[in-house]
Amino acid sequence: MDYLWSPWRYQYLTATKKPDGCVFCRIAADDDDRENLIVHRAQHNFVVLNRFPYTSGHVMVVPYVHVSDLSAVDEATANEMMALMRLSSKHLRALYRPEGINLGMNIGESAGAGIAGHIHMHVLARWHGDANFMTTIAETRILPEDLATTWQRLHDAFAS
Repeated sequence: MDYLWSPWRYQYLTATKKPDGCVFCRIAADDDDRENLIVHRAQHNFVVLNRFPYTSGHVMVVPYVHVSDLSAVDEATANEMMALMRLSSKHLRALYRPEGINLGMNIGESAGAGIAGHIHMHVLARWHGDANFMTTIAETRILPEDLATTWQRLHDAFAS
């Protein structure tokens, strides 16, 4: 059995001072989408860039309703979530030309959810070798694009 370790995530997961309340609820209520990295708002969910991305274009589809389990969202929210995951995947393929796409949801802290109280689906582009020696040995991610540029590209893609 092989293991892939990601020690750079430890600092994020064990930060001593976490903001009060739910970060997703807070940014959803704010109207500064650029500052909060929200690239698209729909009726029941929004699409936001991950501030700690694994790869360029790493987004999350987040329901507005604060729930900790997928079974707690209504059908309209769940259906829109799937539609936004598909649309996010389409935009990532067009903008970044990845060799693959990861879709994932970690439900509960034990499953790896960094924000366990508010479900969200990760959508990210993947390439062969994107978890190379820099990530594994040097605890460094190499992202060719800053978040502001990524936000603009994805925001424009969703707007069109």
